[in-house]
Amino acid sequence: MGLFNWKKKDKEQERPLDSGLEKTKRSLFEKISYAIAGKSVVDDEVLDSLEEVLIASDVGVETTQNIIERLEARVARDKYLNTEEVNRYLCEEIAALLDAAADGKSTEPFDFSKKPYVMMVVGVNGVGKTTTIGKLASQLKAQGKKVVLGAADTFRAAAVDQLVIWAERAGVDIVKQAMGSDPASVAFDTVKSAVARDADVVIIDTAGRLHNKVNLMNELTKIKNVMKKVVPDAPHEVLLVIDGSTGQNGFLQAKEFTRATDVTALAVTKLDGSAKGGVVIGISDQFKIPIKFIGVGEKIDDLKLFDKKEFVESLFD
Repeated sequence: MGLFNWKKKDKEQERPLDSGLEKTKRSLFEKISYAIAGKSVVDDEVLDSLEEVLIASDVGVETTQNIIERLEARVARDKYLNTEEVNRYLCEEIAALLDAAADGKSTEPFDFSKKPYVMMVVGVNGVGKTTTIGKLASQLKAQGKKVVLGAADTFRAAAVDQLVIWAERAGVDIVKQAMGSDPASVAFDTVKSAVARDADVVIIDTAGRLHNKVNLMNELTKIKNVMKKVVPDAPHEVLLVIDGSTGQNGFLQAKEFTRATDVTALAVTKLDGSAKGGVVIGISDQFKIPIKFIGVGEKIDDLKLFDKKEFVESLFD
């Protein structure tokens, strides 16, 4: 099942996210159950306990406060709220928060009216950046799209080699140069090659260094500028890949990269191996940047389009 039809449901795949979010779901459910044990209504004590649960689940302090304020307003309005329905309340309020975070921003994964559609992928080393690119390429290829990859992380041989393997596996073209080459030169050649080959999508891998933010910012800006010489409105997307299993460290990654470049979308990976899936809620709310992809497993099809309703229901139902 490919990227653009994963939401199609049948009896065997009624909940595509359930297994991938199992650790987060189980942890969250147990903590909520403990927080409301012995209580019949949602009062101040229950709200305080829920606040602790959400913070402990890596939702983040500010986002947790937003959620609790919404619940407090609901309690004041409805006068009586039964704790047996706490999951439903949280589900509704978090869904509303995610809706607000993406308000007015495109959540479509690709705009194929732009040809080639150019995506630049950023993120620190080790978050699954190259793997995410490979999975996107494989799924796009399966949908009949012509894809060209650009190996612009020229500072790590492993990054180039890994992207080459993904390109071969997916059956897509790749542009690379010698180690240590100018990343902007690779990006320029990639976009130029994609235009010549009438490609649908270009995906550029970039270096993940954060030790010198000025150099990083300059490098990413240079990459964007040279691509514009070939495709004036490129890049059409700057996708930041974050490792969801790192919890609050994911917030720090998002903060640094949004300072360094104009991030337009997020991909959160490795959610299947962690109980820290709550970070998805916090990052989306705090940075007001749409989450477009989430990784919930090792298989190619385990990189999924982020559906707010599906995600929240999988956590709380």
